[in-house]
Amino acid sequence: MTAITEAQLQPLLQAVLDPGSGRSLGESRALKSVRVDGAKVAVQIELGYPAASQHPALRDAITAAARQLPGVGTVDVAITTQVVAHAVQRGVQLLSGVKNIIAVASGKGGVGKSTTAANLALALHAEGARVGVLDADVYGPSQPLMLGARGRPESADGQTMEPHVAHGLQVNSIGFLVDDDQAMIWRGPMATQALEQLLRQTNWKDLDYLVIDLPPGTGDIQLTLSQRVPVTGAVIVTTPQDIALIDAKKGLKMFEKVGIPILGIVENMAVHICSNCGHAEHIFGSEGGAKMAAQYGTELLASLPLAMSIRAQADAGTPTVAAEPDGDVAALYKALARKVASKLAAQSKDYSSKFPTISISKNS
Repeated sequence: MTAITEAQLQPLLQAVLDPGSGRSLGESRALKSVRVDGAKVAVQIELGYPAASQHPALRDAITAAARQLPGVGTVDVAITTQVVAHAVQRGVQLLSGVKNIIAVASGKGGVGKSTTAANLALALHAEGARVGVLDADVYGPSQPLMLGARGRPESADGQTMEPHVAHGLQVNSIGFLVDDDQAMIWRGPMATQALEQLLRQTNWKDLDYLVIDLPPGTGDIQLTLSQRVPVTGAVIVTTPQDIALIDAKKGLKMFEKVGIPILGIVENMAVHICSNCGHAEHIFGSEGGAKMAAQYGTELLASLPLAMSIRAQADAGTPTVAAEPDGDVAALYKALARKVASKLAAQSKDYSSKFPTISISKNS
């Protein structure tokens, strides 16, 4: 029998599609090594984004591809994940302890942006990433309630804050520093300074992704974020309703103007399923998010349902992905998380840390 060689296996394995990204292993350069020992084959895969739920399907696809070659016996597939920092706006330095920042934005309030941000972060964590959440809505912080976190942040040095940990996420919010009924009567500069302090004076610990839940609109806080915070990509949340789409388009154009990549659009409250009879109804219209995505050349990342359970679980401090991790709705959020993370993985990497530092000294 002719001996099996790595050269014979390579093209078969390079052509395997990664179910998480839809790209081949060759295109994404995820195939790191192939070793052959008689009839035994060992394959090493390194994904650039978290996709733990997809590993079994990927192993099966790789095994099936290898066994197209006569004589292949056991196939051992090892899958690891290596999330790296990706490029941000020109001239903005990366944040210590954070590889990638994902801004979740909407042009209009009431579209479920904060709920989407919380579940996106939880889904990224469930897929295997180290994730944090920054609640950037200093006027109406909601992440402490949604994530079930309470109390003042601890500080070891009196200068920096330790993030709360909730459902495996590192979290900080102005909501931890003020009473629930305290109104933040701040002008724009005060609000933006508070955002920068929350961001830069929190001891984020080796995060693959920091999800920033932005307030609605395109005001001072959004402008500060786009100019001084190293954002890797933005997700726009809207409902299918025309009035929400008008404002969502403004948010999308703002990010485009400042050079922040648009990862895609999330259409929230897309359809309501009656809990009694199962009737599906598009309360806020239909396909608005898909039409907006087509208009602006971006992707519709997810169409999420209007479900009482999503609201009730967020109000109870345990969002859907944490409350029902194996449920149908959680699966939608996990699919969203994989799309977001795989799109980030396909972007240019950040090489600023590799550039040499030049110092000029005056000779005496």
